[in-house]
Amino acid sequence: MADLVDAVARKRDRQAFSALFDHFAPRLIAHLMRLGADPATAEELTQEAMTTLWHKASLFDRSKSSVATWLYRVARNRRIDVLRRDRSDCIDINEPMLMPSAEPDMDDAISLAHREETVRAALAHLPEEQLSLVRLAFFEGMSHSEIAGQLHLPLGTVKSRIRLAFTRLRRTLEASGIRQEA
Repeated sequence: MADLVDAVARKRDRQAFSALFDHFAPRLIAHLMRLGADPATAEELTQEAMTTLWHKASLFDRSKSSVATWLYRVARNRRIDVLRRDRSDCIDINEPMLMPSAEPDMDDAISLAHREETVRAALAHLPEEQLSLVRLAFFEGMSHSEIAGQLHLPLGTVKSRIRLAFTRLRRTLEASGIRQEA
């Protein structure tokens, strides 16, 4: 994805922008709606975020964040700007964006910490080739075809290695007492 942003920044590549739009627009709309925006506002804010990408792609720094993180931040900030503009005199204290995160109770916090530790340990036991693919796909937000191109691997190989990694992770986590949530 970062390569597509680079193409937009350097060459104003419309195909790269179109690919980014097709990938991120539905996700941004859903994210903004989860934050309390109505569908029309979510769509408008997504358009603005993608326009920002088009005009400010050169400001993206892949060493600081992934494309997804950068775009979600742009969309969130636009949402906050709209809330400030529209409700400058009247702030809704129930607005999800303005609510502090709930403090988990001690049992939940301990359970979550244990789960995170178990997942990290399970990831550490993956073969390096599978771990690197999982990192690229799920932590860097790259598509399977982008990974295949970057690593010069057939697409089917990338998909099967990721599937094997998740099968191995599932078995390890189930053996540790962590069940898949529906």
